[in-house]
Order: sequence, then structure tokens, then C-alpha cells
Amino acid sequence: MKRNIFWLTETAVMLAVLITIQMVTKPMGQIVTGTCVNTVLGIVALVCGVGSGIVVALVSPVVAVLLGITPQVLTVPAIMIGNSIFVWLLGWRRKNQKHLGLDLLRCVCAATAKFAVLYILVVGVICHGAADFFLQSGMLMPPMIKVLSTSFAWPQLITALLGSVMATWIAPMLRQVLHK
Repeated sequence: MKRNIFWLTETAVMLAVLITIQMVTKPMGQIVTGTCVNTVLGIVALVCGVGSGIVVALVSPVVAVLLGITPQVLTVPAIMIGNSIFVWLLGWRRKNQKHLGLDLLRCVCAATAKFAVLYILVVGVICHGAADFFLQSGMLMPPMIKVLSTSFAWPQLITALLGSVMATWIAPMLRQVLHK
């Protein structure tokens, strides 16, 4: 029981940290906000565990829409999937395993997978494959297609790479402080 309460508390605190960081960094642009978000997602996975990371990865895009941080509801499922894959790949490792080469490989794999999922789902499906449907239904306006196509392209790879590397660097220090 005590362990479940700790897990729930830790997960809730990390979700609050992520949402706060999104709100504070939003005016600084996608590269800063995205890097910070991916750093927190990575820290959650590496410090609190993949389960906590997936909960934060799934809940944070919904809260971001509700708070007006993410304006496009259509992208939420894609972000949830991309974030979850990122967290799972980055957090998948043996406890206390320290190997720079494997850590960097995990960072590259997690970032590339997140980028690929977001690019395929948002740019490929929403902006191109189903664009006519979304335009005719009024769910998407023509200028938004260009914005989404740009936002969910290479910047996603850059922010995921930077965030995963930062999380891999910060997590061991936090783990020592939080899990004594």
C-alpha cells in the first residue's frame, strides 16, 4: 500500500512539473519547450520507472490542450503514442546499468522512434492522408496544415535527442537524491 502511494505521488509530482515547464517555456519556442518536455519525460522514465513515465506521457498532452498549451486536439493521440514509445525505449534498461554507449544508443533509438511516429501520424496521416476530411469537417484550417507539417518534422527529432541526452545525464543524480 505504502509503495503504491509513493508511486502515485511521484507520478503526480512529475506530471505537475511537466505541465508547469510547458506553461513557463511555451513563449520560448518549440525547441526549448520540446527539449524540456522530453527531458522531464526521460527523467520520469529513468527515475520513477517506465510505468510512471507512460502515465505522464499519456496525461500531459490532454492537460496541455485543456490549458491551451497545445492548440490542436487532433494531434493529442499522436503525441500520446510518440511520448509513450519515447518513455518506454528510453527507460528500458536494467536497474543501475551504466554504460555510456548503451545510454547513447537508447537516446538515439527513443528520439528517432518518437520522431518517426509523430511524423507518420501527424504529417503523413493528419496533414496529408486525411487532410481533405479534416478541412471539409472544419476540424483543420489550411494554415494549420503548414504549421503542423513544420512543427512535427525535424524539430521533433532535435528536441527528443536533446531531451533524452539531458535526462540520461540528470537522472542518476536525481535517483541518488530521491531514492536513498
